[in-house]
Amino acid sequence: MSTLSLPRRAGERPPTGPSVPHVQLGQNSPDALRERLKEWMTGHLHGAVIRPSEISEPGALAFFLGDTTPLSPGAVLLPPRLNAEFAHVHTDGSLHLALSSEDQREVIEKGWGERHPLYSPTVNVVMLYGPRTDEELASAQAVVAASYRYASGDELAPRLSRSAPR
Repeated sequence: MSTLSLPRRAGERPPTGPSVPHVQLGQNSPDALRERLKEWMTGHLHGAVIRPSEISEPGALAFFLGDTTPLSPGAVLLPPRLNAEFAHVHTDGSLHLALSSEDQREVIEKGWGERHPLYSPTVNVVMLYGPRTDEELASAQAVVAASYRYASGDELAPRLSRSAPR
């Protein structure tokens, strides 16, 4: 059963690259929303280590399980190590992350993302389209929290940001 309860994403799916690098080619996240998402991730994914991605394009901000946060049993994270990097934000505002199969299904069925072209049992990577509005930012935060929960087993109680900071 999915841990998410996402609304259906408005509009058509954005175009994405058919291979590697797998990037979003349209409907990109506005700079301010992308920055707010990164700030939220930095402040809410307690114990995560933030550094450049081991797999993504240059400029992607990645989130890894810290040394004191054990991998949740059965979780398969992003390559190459499969046990450390659970999410990264691309420069276009889209994200790649690891999710449970139930959460993946909901993200894809409700139009929020797609599987990576190299997806397999050992390449558990789903693209989450970059948020375009405050409402979409709240949904992106919920998906990132689900990725963190999948990776760490930790119940993150995110304080979802629905409006611009003051």
